[in-house]
Amino acid sequence: MFEFDQYLGFLAFLTILTIGFWLMIFLLTFVVPYWLIGNLREMFKERREAKRAELKE
Repeated sequence: MFEFDQYLGFLAFLTILTIGFWLMIFLLTFVVPYWLIGNLREMFKERREAKRAELKE
């Protein structure tokens, strides 16, 4: 069915595809939510500090 070099190419393709799949799962479930939550926390912290500074003036 396959020659040996075609078999190796097919295995390389499946390996790269699998690594990409798990990398996307990791990014979408951990990295992106962590980044968004951290960004929102910083934004709210800056707004709160700006309101406190405005009230003190």
